[in-house]
Amino acid sequence: MADSPQKEDELAGTEQPFVQHLVELRDRLVKAAMAVVVMAVVLGIFPGPGALYDLMAAPLVAHLPKGATLIATSVISPFMVPLKVLLMAAFMLALPVVLYQLWAFIAPGLYSHEKKLVMPLVISSTILFFVGVAFCYFFVFGRVFAFIQSFAPASITASPDIEAYLGFVLNMFLAFGMAFEVPVVVVVLARMGIFSIEKLKEFRGYFVVLAFIIAAIVTPPDVVSQLALAIPMCLLYEIGIWAAQLFIKHTKAPPEEDAAASAP
Repeated sequence: MADSPQKEDELAGTEQPFVQHLVELRDRLVKAAMAVVVMAVVLGIFPGPGALYDLMAAPLVAHLPKGATLIATSVISPFMVPLKVLLMAAFMLALPVVLYQLWAFIAPGLYSHEKKLVMPLVISSTILFFVGVAFCYFFVFGRVFAFIQSFAPASITASPDIEAYLGFVLNMFLAFGMAFEVPVVVVVLARMGIFSIEKLKEFRGYFVVLAFIIAAIVTPPDVVSQLALAIPMCLLYEIGIWAAQLFIKHTKAPPEEDAAASAP
């Protein structure tokens, strides 16, 4: 019984801050969700779900035989598939707001030198993801579909299913978007001290092999898409090493903050 007051004193005052953090997290999630909903409403009005799907399907349709179109093998696919494309586009357009809400939630608990590191990483990772998706859509798709159609026998008329094509596009967008995050991963590994710059430079040869293995796994079994993913990953790895040197130089903790962080 003598220990009860001491236990109560140890826990005193911890419940309210925890509840406040939960309330703030809820508010941030609501704002992020609202941003997605607003973008979905805007895209639903113009250009509309059907036009968005037509835009996504344009690289494939351009390489189909004359008169061929995509088909829907499910009754509800003409409704559900464009709706999924609409939600995907809305989330991507609202991604800067979503990431800002995440940043605003964690920023108060960071030191100033950590803020100098996190905010550029959030911005650069967002930009690199969009660049990867754009590279896939504008450069890779056209060459991949042309390569695939060049092997199609004359007796076959290609009419891909719209739902299967959506799954293919999502996988490719995710693969290229994540692959273009290589510089961010390299910077984080170097800044956290997990690998030194020298070790990262020594790992170049192994990363080239790793990049081609990843490309062979996540892309279709054709040479064009595998090279289109592996080669940029190798180049981005070199950019990451260069960027890591700049980040380490400009995001070192001041002596007083370094001492405060290491204090028990």
